[in-house]
Amino acid sequence: MISGEITATQQSSLEISMSLSPAQGDSKCFDDDGRLKRTGTFWTASAHMITAVLGSGVLSLAWASAQLGWVTGPIVLLLFALVTYYTSCLLASCYRSGDPVTGRRNYTYMDAVETYLGDFKVKICGAIQYLNLFGVAIGYTIAASISMAAIRRSNCFHDSHVKDPCHFSNNIYMLAFGAINLFFSQIPDFHQISWLSILAAVMSFTCSIIGLGLGISKVAETGEFKGSLTGISIGAVTQTQKIWRSFQALGAIAFACSYSLIMKKATLLSVSVTTVLYMMIGCFGYAAFGDLAPKNLLTGFGFYNPYWFLDIANIAIVVHLVGAYQVSCQPLFAYVEKRAATKFPQSAFINEEYNMIKGSKAYKLNLFRLVWRILFVISTTIIPMVMPFFENIAGILGAIGFWPLTVYFPVEMYIVQEKVPKWSSRWISLQMLSVACLIISIVAAVGSFAGVVTDLKAYKPFQTNN
Repeated sequence: MISGEITATQQSSLEISMSLSPAQGDSKCFDDDGRLKRTGTFWTASAHMITAVLGSGVLSLAWASAQLGWVTGPIVLLLFALVTYYTSCLLASCYRSGDPVTGRRNYTYMDAVETYLGDFKVKICGAIQYLNLFGVAIGYTIAASISMAAIRRSNCFHDSHVKDPCHFSNNIYMLAFGAINLFFSQIPDFHQISWLSILAAVMSFTCSIIGLGLGISKVAETGEFKGSLTGISIGAVTQTQKIWRSFQALGAIAFACSYSLIMKKATLLSVSVTTVLYMMIGCFGYAAFGDLAPKNLLTGFGFYNPYWFLDIANIAIVVHLVGAYQVSCQPLFAYVEKRAATKFPQSAFINEEYNMIKGSKAYKLNLFRLVWRILFVISTTIIPMVMPFFENIAGILGAIGFWPLTVYFPVEMYIVQEKVPKWSSRWISLQMLSVACLIISIVAAVGSFAGVVTDLKAYKPFQTNN
């Protein structure tokens, strides 16, 4: 599986394992290239991906469907899922360089890009990938704070019988989410958070199924499917707003469908599961509210009761987002720590580890890891306190990350790996796919930036109310 970087503190043990003889490389402890044997499985791969994908993004799909309508909405969602599955399979084909069975492994996404496309493109890929991960962490912080505040708000609505507007600042909840991640971010590497990833995946299903259930119950209660074939009507919004919102909807769907660091079997399972849930939640949410579908199905308060059910769903979202934050940020943590260790190999601050409990190797303290990860979490907490526009942030992230990471690099690497002849029908088809996705990404980014500009006109930093 092409996912995650190795940490700086693992570097010495990996160097030892790579120097072992072939006989040792074939043992139960080592892979065929001499590295320590990978412990990931089909199920943990699927859990990691579902954790990273299924969750907060799915709750904006009813709103996205409302902008696009009954015809375009489901078609766009299905096309994004198919493109993601196809390009993820292309990426998985590039796991080994040369021979697909015995070729050299590319352990990370950037390893693969460097192997197939060279130094220049790997730098571009790294910049996009890690900027995107940083942005995703900010988006998760915003989404978690909204869900935390929604718990308080739903109880306020219940106590006041929906008479009190119940406005609360999200800032305290952003700080709380940041404090939680200060603790979990000190887990040394990606492979030690499998338990958190599995828990987060369970929470993903919980909040998604609750959102789906509430949408179905709303339709059953009213006895009608709301909405129209072309989406929100002119009059409810201006023609210009209709265009911008449609563009933003593409970004929201791209954010929900953006994942590519996975292997083929896990891809098939995860894409199938998430796409079915996406289609059902998006469609039933739209059917329940029509043009009035909220931007977040569980925090936009299209539903008020049962309030305790909404509380459970939002608690599940918060737990999921803690896991998703860690799954998304661990590769960035590892990259920075690896580069620092390579650049300053003699620095005790960067490379030295200290046993926290005498006689125990359960956790070793590394001062650089401690300081740098604390600063990272603080930055991803302060920035969203200044600009907490999750739905538009999600659209921008989806637009920026979807084309290069999910489409362009996998397509280009696959062309090199399979030696696809230039101007052949296969080559032309792959390039047409890439160009089409680029155009969609640009359109989605423009729409989402327009949404942020609109939000900024009415926003005062550190004074946002839910």
